[in-house]
Amino acid sequence: MTELRSLYPSIEPFDHGMLAVGDGHELYWEACGNPAGKPVVFLHGGPGGGSTPDSRRFFDPEKYRIIVFDQRGCGRSTPHASAPEADLATNTTWHLVDDIERLREHLAIDSWQVFGGSWGSTLALAYAQKYAERVTELVLRGIFTVRKEEVQWLYQEGASFLFPDMWEKYLSPIAGDERDDLVEAYNRRLFDADPAVHVPAGVEWTVWENSIVKLHPDTEMIAEAREDVESAVAFARIENHFFKNAGWLEEGQLIAGIEQIRHIPGVIVQGRYDACTPIRTAWDLHRAWPEAAFEIVADAGHAGSEPGITDALIRATDRFAS
Repeated sequence: MTELRSLYPSIEPFDHGMLAVGDGHELYWEACGNPAGKPVVFLHGGPGGGSTPDSRRFFDPEKYRIIVFDQRGCGRSTPHASAPEADLATNTTWHLVDDIERLREHLAIDSWQVFGGSWGSTLALAYAQKYAERVTELVLRGIFTVRKEEVQWLYQEGASFLFPDMWEKYLSPIAGDERDDLVEAYNRRLFDADPAVHVPAGVEWTVWENSIVKLHPDTEMIAEAREDVESAVAFARIENHFFKNAGWLEEGQLIAGIEQIRHIPGVIVQGRYDACTPIRTAWDLHRAWPEAAFEIVADAGHAGSEPGITDALIRATDRFAS
């Protein structure tokens, strides 16, 4: 049996900074690995999840110039969406797409590989379809395209059939007569100025997702969501804001737009038992884009940290390293 590849060793940035992108937003960015290496940009999930030190570790640091950044409103970017007065009017898919392009220009990179998982796959597809000439390859994981059925599955009812115990906790902040549209009901609570209202809602929204993100629930991830209230509120607010607005995408837009990027080499990695972004969306993308390599990981859920998914992603980035 072939040994699974694991993350590359921990590394520290050789450069970092804050980039003003307009509308009062500044993005935290960092560069790691080889300053003369092949450029790659890591797009984190959520939206609103922020990057972590492990975001740097999917790439051979001797061969890649690894660019990691926190999207608007989360991580180390400012202003933070957890603030009571947070205004997300200028935090949309297309603002984020143009932020990626501003960062590329700021770093004087001609073109780069784009790597994204979960919401990061959404953003990667949107960016590639707008700026195809700047993308050398796409490495995508846990495919999500913000179609109505995908949002309904995760936040309205579908996944509750697999996780009814955890679903009850997700429902707890919402009165029974408001449960016909849980995204809208959560929106009212998440953007209530009173912390006694928006904090419990933010925590339960985030705990729900953390509870089902892996094939085997990760108690440490769940506990972290309950303890790091600021991050949980920002994550929930940004996600809810994006999904209430269908990602500012036409229904099915990203899969319909694949014709524009079929020439770009790509890899699609999907866990067979992904309960956050079920495999049907990845399959639909694969059918529209048969030129991209498609790998189903038989014993995995959604998280990039699950061994089989990590292995598949690193094999992909190693393949493109030269």
